[in-house]
Amino acid sequence: MRGHISAHAVCTAIRDDIVSGALAPGSRLIEEILAARYGVSRVPVREALRTLQSEGFVTTRHHAGACVAEPTAQEAADLLDVRALLEPLGAARAAARRSPAHLKVLRGLVRLGRERARHGDPGDLRQLDDWFHETLAQAVGSPSLTALLTQLRRKIEWMYAVEPPARTAEAWDEHGAVLDAVARGDAERARALMAAHVEHSLPAYRLRRPLKTGVRDTKPPVNTVRVRP
Repeated sequence: MRGHISAHAVCTAIRDDIVSGALAPGSRLIEEILAARYGVSRVPVREALRTLQSEGFVTTRHHAGACVAEPTAQEAADLLDVRALLEPLGAARAAARRSPAHLKVLRGLVRLGRERARHGDPGDLRQLDDWFHETLAQAVGSPSLTALLTQLRRKIEWMYAVEPPARTAEAWDEHGAVLDAVARGDAERARALMAAHVEHSLPAYRLRRPLKTGVRDTKPPVNTVRVRP
């Protein structure tokens, strides 16, 4: 029934469509069309767009209204630099604040990841990797830091594709080493190991699409969101 879906759920749906490319950069985000697309009223759509604007997924343009943001190449590069700073911090915080439940999930993910990598089964390795990093972000014991880490990973996923790495087994051994440091409560070792892991992963990242090299174009976009049939 229309209007019974929360603004949070609508925000998640729009964000997922932006990250997947279903809503292309520069697309106008018209409230009436989005409301029809997701089967809700305009109120949760309006709230969702405000949230997504604060996260950097949406921008507002003169004479065009809300649009999917169009990041520049420099902004994309900056995200990887921020990741190199923020994820090691998150690992250090997780070492000091993780719960037994977090450790149980992380151990299960590392075990599965190592098994898949050992048997040459890349099918769900990317998803397992995402779950490992998301669980580690949840273990930091700070809602604000968890939100920053989660938002950062979503924005990187929006701009970058990750090529299947040639060093899959090594990557999961690095996950295991980070987990061991977190389990022992060794914050500095967890920080150092995560920093090395992030650095080793960089060659696998490729931009999904050509990005502008300078300031965003200020002209209103010409494409609009279409309602799915």
